Amino acid sequence: MTEAQANRTTIAPWIPVNDGSRAVEYYTRAFGAVERYRLDDEETGRVIVAQLAIDQAEFWVQEDPDIDQARTGGLIRMIVTVDDPDAVFTKAISAGGTEVATVSEDHGWRVGRFVDPFGHHWEVGRPLA
Repeated sequence: MTEAQANRTTIAPWIPVNDGSRAVEYYTRAFGAVERYRLDDEETGRVIVAQLAIDQAEFWVQEDPDIDQARTGGLIRMIVTVDDPDAVFTKAISAGGTEVATVSEDHGWRVGRFVDPFGHHWEVGRPLA
């Protein structure tokens, strides 16, 4: 890593979930995310916090078993920009997501929206040429 890369400013979502291990598994299956960092509970082996990346787009998940996903999920809506939104959307739904809006062309984007198993809303899309 160069000094410029080490000192760049970034913003990464930090997503609270009620089951960290299941969340890491879902995001890996849905998006092909890779783990960059993971802290497991020594007694249970469950994920306490994990840093994941979809290509170079990083985000974090943190287990909070007391969180009410039905109440807190969806406070933030994230968009993942990809080359093939149809394929990624289909993969996310087959991994356990729930469709909100099918992939279509609107406002200069090809985009679809779904809710992950933890109540967080995601859009998967790409700008139209």
